[in-house]
Amino acid sequence: MPTVSVGRDRLFEALGRTYTEEEFEELCFKFGIELDDVTTEKAIKRKEQHLEEEETSEDEEIIYKIEIPANRYDLLCLEGLVQALRIFNGLDPIPTYKVANISEESMLKMHVKPETSKIRQFVVCAVLRGVTFDEARYNSFIDLQDRLHQNICRRRTLVAIGTHDLDTIQSPFTYEALPPSEINFVPLKQKESFRADKLMEYYREHDLKLKKFLHIIEDSPVFPVIYDRNRTLLSMPPIINGAHSAIKLNTRNVFIECTATDLTKANIVLNTMVTMFSAYCERKFEVEPVKVIYPDGKSHICPDLSVYEMDVSLSYINNVVGASLAENQVADLLHKMQLHAKKSVSKDEQVKFIVSVPPTRSDVLHACDVAEDVAIAFGYNEIPKRKPASLKPLPLSQLSDLIRMEVAMAGYTEVLTWILCSKKEIASLLKHGEDNSAVVIADSRTSEFEVVRTRLMPGILKTVGHNKDHPKPIKIFEVGDVVFLDNTKDVGAINRRHLAALYCGANSGFELIHGLVDRIMEVTGTPFVTPGNTSGYYIESSDEPELLQGRQARVICRGKHIGNFGIVHPEVLANFDIPDPCSFVELDLEKLL
Repeated sequence: MPTVSVGRDRLFEALGRTYTEEEFEELCFKFGIELDDVTTEKAIKRKEQHLEEEETSEDEEIIYKIEIPANRYDLLCLEGLVQALRIFNGLDPIPTYKVANISEESMLKMHVKPETSKIRQFVVCAVLRGVTFDEARYNSFIDLQDRLHQNICRRRTLVAIGTHDLDTIQSPFTYEALPPSEINFVPLKQKESFRADKLMEYYREHDLKLKKFLHIIEDSPVFPVIYDRNRTLLSMPPIINGAHSAIKLNTRNVFIECTATDLTKANIVLNTMVTMFSAYCERKFEVEPVKVIYPDGKSHICPDLSVYEMDVSLSYINNVVGASLAENQVADLLHKMQLHAKKSVSKDEQVKFIVSVPPTRSDVLHACDVAEDVAIAFGYNEIPKRKPASLKPLPLSQLSDLIRMEVAMAGYTEVLTWILCSKKEIASLLKHGEDNSAVVIADSRTSEFEVVRTRLMPGILKTVGHNKDHPKPIKIFEVGDVVFLDNTKDVGAINRRHLAALYCGANSGFELIHGLVDRIMEVTGTPFVTPGNTSGYYIESSDEPELLQGRQARVICRGKHIGNFGIVHPEVLANFDIPDPCSFVELDLEKLL
């Protein structure tokens, strides 16, 4: 959950009244956000520098750290936060955002070159005319860019934002991709010109903040760049803007461009930037469009500030919220959350609402999001308490609980181990070859968590290995999920519920774990039958490398192989640093259903 830091006094001034800390906490709770911390700028710096805390002086500005939902990009700045809370309190109407009505010939134009498809193929733009900045507004404008970069932009990998003083550059603009050796410009906060490849080396050594973004383009043969009509470089996204077009406190007209690999997210980011700060424009809530022209001749005009409409029935809202709300009440609650709701009646005489979603609410995608907003505005504490209808547990859950109870009654202690493990733990440490059925974790940060487990055995053995000094015998078990690749599933993998149990001690023998298998089969109502009979279960010799030859068996239940048990091989025990003999069983519980 992202946290937004805002000055308390400026926040209260914008809200039109002062609050005690408790009152503001209550307001945040009602709106669905949380006051996470109350601090000061100096206290934040002392904490970052690991200095001792000091008493807060009266002249220090109080900072409120407010935790907001991860998908509410409109709340990432003071302007959006204040607007939302004032509408929630009934102080302001819902703003109507509009695109300035100008002809296509008069619009600023951005021409996209075909080479950009090699690196960042999309760009969207807009203009804020007649903006009035002061120091606080300017800092908020810059902070919103940083927060969007860290959030929806995924550290600039999906979208990078560039903001420019329009009065210092001239349209038409071109979005190009050039070899680094052909790019020369003076970057932001620098006074000398750099060639692009030299600039990357400079940032790698001298700028820790920008260093973490270099990997996005540094291996590409071409770097994305934006030029104006006079070949003045505006930016080299996603790294840095040019110094020539840097915005300042006296900037009146702001040109915003967002380059991206994801067009949907680029439009959300652009809409968030322009809607939040169009409130400071000469024509309030009006944004000037820009025409983007692609190499194939296609073009589109951005930003798109149109209102999205969806139909949501009253019965659906009441069912999701869990309350019987009247039509007018629902409409008022939605208005508090910045959603217009117009009542209509369907053909079957069912009351429904045509809900208008503004460009600031990109998080509203489905009727359930509308119902959630109604619940927030109504108040979760106001929803009547009720007993839910009796729910019957899934058969697999019932079986798992039954097995847990029976194995525990046999003297075994339940453990819970990591579902992720290393590749060698499900392969070489168990005397197996590489397991090609395992789901591999992309870009794993540690060798301990490389794959999703395909068996419970490694976790059980690691538990014993870490507790080998515990009094013997050690009797432990686990009922948990394993995961296998499966191309027939929409997610490409499938979960299976397994049982694993281990007996560790000086007299651990085949018969001990065999007795546990028989007990499990007995409580599940599965009779012991002769080999080949599919009405019950039987055992037969097996040849698993992790178990001792001649002291292992496979369990066949109703004609299906459901698992194996036996004495753990001494080499496997040595791999997990276990000095005592162990007997082990692992069964696929889903095959018992």
